[in-house]
Amino acid sequence: MGTKTEKAIENHKSFNSCSVSVLRAFAEDAGISDNEAKTIAAPFAGGRMGKCGAVLAAEYVIEKKFGADSEEIKKRFEQQFTDMNRTLMCKELKGALTGKPIRSCRGCVTDAAELLEKILSE
Repeated sequence: MGTKTEKAIENHKSFNSCSVSVLRAFAEDAGISDNEAKTIAAPFAGGRMGKCGAVLAAEYVIEKKFGADSEEIKKRFEQQFTDMNRTLMCKELKGALTGKPIRSCRGCVTDAAELLEKILSE
């Protein structure tokens, strides 16, 4: 587990949302400040945009870091996250429709951060 993944987990343990936890850990990679990360990531949390907030935060970093080349990288990231967790959708991950959670928020933060850290190191 890399330093930024550990930071994302610590952010989540400090009661940051899933999206804020990930984006704050990778703010420098996205070219934004810690305060900007909090503001930008807030609307991603809690499945408000459908997808897992940790996934959306990671994809934001990918877009900022890779620009025009980000679509293929985001597709690869999404496939890897789905391979790990069966879905990208917050409701499904949380078991909102079935009563059977697939992955905890902390687990999603960990998975998204680990995948993102790997992509950024390639």
